[in-house]
Amino acid sequence: MTSTLGFAVLSLLARRELTGYELAQQMKRPVGYFWHAHHSQIYPELARLESAELVRHTVIDGAGPRDTKRYTITAAGMEALRAFVASDFEPQPVRDLETLKLWSIWTVDPDAAVLLVEQLREVHRERLETYRRELAELTSGGTAEDPSHPDFGSWLTLEGGVRNRTAALEWCDWMLTQLRRPGAVTRSRAPDRR
Repeated sequence: MTSTLGFAVLSLLARRELTGYELAQQMKRPVGYFWHAHHSQIYPELARLESAELVRHTVIDGAGPRDTKRYTITAAGMEALRAFVASDFEPQPVRDLETLKLWSIWTVDPDAAVLLVEQLREVHRERLETYRRELAELTSGGTAEDPSHPDFGSWLTLEGGVRNRTAALEWCDWMLTQLRRPGAVTRSRAPDRR
C-alpha cells in the first residue's frame, strides 16, 4: 500500500521527471507549504515506489563521484495517483502548534500574549506575501486555469493559501484587539498549583 508520502512523491513526478535531490527540494517548496517530509525519507520512499513499479529511474551523469538517478512516474503510478485523488476523503488528526499555544494563552502575562500573537501575525503576513508573489507568477503563464494542466492544482492550492493566510491575519488582528482592549486581564489567570 502506498503511503501518503508516496502519493506526494507521485504528485511531483506526475508533473516532471526529477532526481532524488530535486524531489527533496520540491518537498520543501511548494509541497512543504502543505505536506512535510525530511530529506532522509525521500530515498527509501522512492525505493518502495520503484519496487511497487509505480516509478522507474534512469541513470544520468551526476555532479559527484556517483551517477544520479532520474525518476519518472509509470502508467501504474499515474493510475494509483488518480485513484488516490478520487478516493473518499478521510479527515486526518490535526497537529497545530499555533492553535495549541493560543488555547493556553491565558496562562501567560498580557505582554507575552501580545508578543506571541504579533509573532504569529508576522509569520502569516510573510507567508501571504510569498503566496501572492507565487500566484502572480503562476497565473501569468496562461496555464493555471486549464484543469488538465499541473498548474491548475498549484493555482487552487496557492489561492487556498492566500485565503487562509488572509483569514489568519484577520484573526490575529482580532486577537490583538481583544488583548489590548480596556479592562483586559492584566495578569495571568493560571491557577497556582504549588
